[in-house]
Amino acid sequence: MSSLHIAVIGGGAAGFFGAITAAETFPDAHVTILEKNRTVLNKVRISGGGRCNVTHACFDNRQLLKHYPRGEKTLKNLLPTFDASATVRWFEDRGVRLKTEADGRMFPTTNTSETIVNCLLDTARQLNINVRTSCGVDTLTHDPRGCWQLHLLTGESITADRVLIATGGYPQLPAYGWLPEQAEPLIFPVPSLFTFNVPDSFLLPLAGVAVPDAQVSVTGTKQAQRGPVLLTHWGFSGPAVLRLSAWAARELAERNYQFTLRINWTPTLNDNTLRAALQAFRQQNGRKQVVSQNPFGLPSRLWTALASESGITDTQRWADLPAKPLSRLAERLINSQFEVVGKSTFKEEFVTCGGVAPGGLHPDTLESRSHPGLFFAGEVLDVDGITGGFNFQNAWTTGYVAGRHIGN
Repeated sequence: MSSLHIAVIGGGAAGFFGAITAAETFPDAHVTILEKNRTVLNKVRISGGGRCNVTHACFDNRQLLKHYPRGEKTLKNLLPTFDASATVRWFEDRGVRLKTEADGRMFPTTNTSETIVNCLLDTARQLNINVRTSCGVDTLTHDPRGCWQLHLLTGESITADRVLIATGGYPQLPAYGWLPEQAEPLIFPVPSLFTFNVPDSFLLPLAGVAVPDAQVSVTGTKQAQRGPVLLTHWGFSGPAVLRLSAWAARELAERNYQFTLRINWTPTLNDNTLRAALQAFRQQNGRKQVVSQNPFGLPSRLWTALASESGITDTQRWADLPAKPLSRLAERLINSQFEVVGKSTFKEEFVTCGGVAPGGLHPDTLESRSHPGLFFAGEVLDVDGITGGFNFQNAWTTGYVAGRHIGN
């Protein structure tokens, strides 16, 4: 009797983790990874600025789940099988130590993603997993014998007993057309984790200035996030903006990425406390110039720009400041508004909101309910997290679960 053939479509984090787990769990199986690109693990290589943000040091699964705008229910069921603690142990058992940074992100102590890439490649090699590149799948069909036929873009056909789809996310619906029709519909895919284009922003000349703590929100919605904001030559980026783009992904897509962004540069203060603080500072620093005296610890270039936009000149002193410019400054500080007219891909962390509906899969195995022998893992599912290692954790968790069951 010939050994079981498991085909894994996608040579990314979820694909490799699923293939490795399958080969370890079912040692008699023959496992093949098919990757359409010329190289594998490309996202692993570039993530975290080339350091690979492997996971997040959030070892309470209830807290971990709060970092997933979509897929919380799916992961809640799976994390007890393989969570962030298990990820750390898995890599350490293979000689890769991870370190935790102040914000909770975890990286290899070597500070290079090649450590993670090499670990996965070496483990796959030791398990005799066949890794094939430049092998995109054109169609996937189920034959009467119960086998899967994979028709490659090269014209070749491959027969497999089980298939794991770990192709990552696609931001356009037609890109899912090669998949067998699911019992549950595809969740319409839209981008997540992107930056905001604001071509008319008066802050564009300040590209590179980082603000440690600000609140960003989309007017007309309840969507708001707080954290670091980065000023860019096209608009705004940084953790708070990326989180906002993730949680508001569907609402922003419906608006065609044209909306009003509100920024509160002093999120610890409300309108009343801010104006009181400005008045108090004015009384105590009357002889000093407004632009040179920043009461809120903002970057000096940002403070100067906000003051200038409020009609305050470079030489104006606090004591001479009329009520109207002072009021305009307060409004700029707590309620700056910018017209966003598009998005830019945050290439290192870009993910897709939407994809294969988890409701169409068995919740404990990630096997298709309508197509036995077909499994899914990673971002191709309608599961996505914010930045900080959460999307890789989804890849490790779902890849592990699918790999553990794919040979049964």
